[in-house]
Amino acid sequence: MRTLMIQGASSDAGKSTLVAGLCRVLRRQGLRVAPFKPQNMSLNSAVSVDGGEIGRAQALQAQAAGIAPTIDMNPVLLKPESDTRAQVIIHGRALGAMGAGEYHDYKRIAREAVLASYRRLQANYDIVIVEGAGSPAEINLREGDIANMGFAEAIDCPVALIADIDRGGVFAHLVGTLALLRPSEHSRVHGFVINRFRGDIGLLQGGLDWLERYTGKPVFGVLPYLHGLQLDAEDGIVREPADAHAAGRLQVLVPVLPRISNHTDFDPLRLHPQVSLRYVDGTRPPPGADLIILPGSKNVRADLAWLLQHGWAAHLQRHLRLGGKLVGICGGFQMLGRSIADPEGIEGPIGDSAGFGFLDMRTELRGCKQLLNVEGTLCLEHAPVSGYEIHAGHSEGPALERPAVILGQGRLDGAISADGQILGSYLHGLFERPAACAALLRWSGLAQPLEVDHPARREQMLDRLADAVEHSLDLSRLLGALHSHGSAGALQS
Repeated sequence: MRTLMIQGASSDAGKSTLVAGLCRVLRRQGLRVAPFKPQNMSLNSAVSVDGGEIGRAQALQAQAAGIAPTIDMNPVLLKPESDTRAQVIIHGRALGAMGAGEYHDYKRIAREAVLASYRRLQANYDIVIVEGAGSPAEINLREGDIANMGFAEAIDCPVALIADIDRGGVFAHLVGTLALLRPSEHSRVHGFVINRFRGDIGLLQGGLDWLERYTGKPVFGVLPYLHGLQLDAEDGIVREPADAHAAGRLQVLVPVLPRISNHTDFDPLRLHPQVSLRYVDGTRPPPGADLIILPGSKNVRADLAWLLQHGWAAHLQRHLRLGGKLVGICGGFQMLGRSIADPEGIEGPIGDSAGFGFLDMRTELRGCKQLLNVEGTLCLEHAPVSGYEIHAGHSEGPALERPAVILGQGRLDGAISADGQILGSYLHGLFERPAACAALLRWSGLAQPLEVDHPARREQMLDRLADAVEHSLDLSRLLGALHSHGSAGALQS
């Protein structure tokens, strides 16, 4: 068994991207490769083929590898509900919310779930490419670590360290990270990858030579800054370029909620050539728009209260009076109703919250989360639609008699208001299919929308990334670590 772990000198260094690129490269070589992230903290998630919830990045990496995503690719997922608490998901199923101290004590049990998943991948694939979380040099998180060196030490695998030169201080990041590792951890770092380099590589060579002399470890290569590379973000929101608001485009706004989730739902709109999508500061009055979308939320009642506090009831009413369209996805759909009840304290304190009241329905949060990959037909123009459901809410009311989507076996989803201005759905991925996206854009006011194949575009981006990895990295040296690192891949007791 061969295993390589990619760790970062900081958060957002490019770990997820490099793992996806390596998965696609190894797939091209005819190898059976699987991605693996022991522990992920993210509000962007996906439903695996075996019906569990995993990080969105691991689903993308599985696509790069040409395989279906499973719960074993991300056995521990943490979804923050506040600054101090997160929902803990083990093997795709939510256990409940834990505070930081409580989860620290739980790590011993989580570690067993991580190692069990790794063993299953180990038995079924030629190579496992593991993604770390954050940085291995977080001293306060070292005890009981299962996300970085704690995992690498447990299975005795080699590590490549990646750092982002575009943010500055790349040599300090790499050398400083090494300096904070234990001797055994230091020795398992086989070399470095530098990410997002702009300019003349010749001007960097002196620094690379120094880094190799100083650390005694090779630089496997320098990945260029890939302008226009657009892949599903693990967590952070990708802001639009400065020229994104050109005249003639459909204007779409999404308020950035404190606990916004699955904002990758809107990538097909953000990347559409006829659409200007802006993520806006919810504390300020929004500018005029053709379409406002209320996104998903990990803490729906708290985010609803936040929107109400900042005047969004009046903002949305004005938007509708001016003829704008309004969409709610998952938690945003629940907010459009008359009330949201949480009798079990699933997402926060037990209680009821009044919604915006645009749709005649009520929602109750329940302990059993709905996790489904689905296909169906959008009631607008009968366009085919597909996506996934991740929600704890159950909605009822007359508004649902005018559904937005008809799913398999005749199951109804969402609602369209009687005046046709408001649409809500539990379906993540509503804009993913070309015909459905075009139908929704026409409904929103775009006269002749192009049918852009976003799934095909994602495949093209993965191939572009793999081309850059093949061209820029010394893969024989990088993957040579799989062979040269002692007993790599053997689980330690």
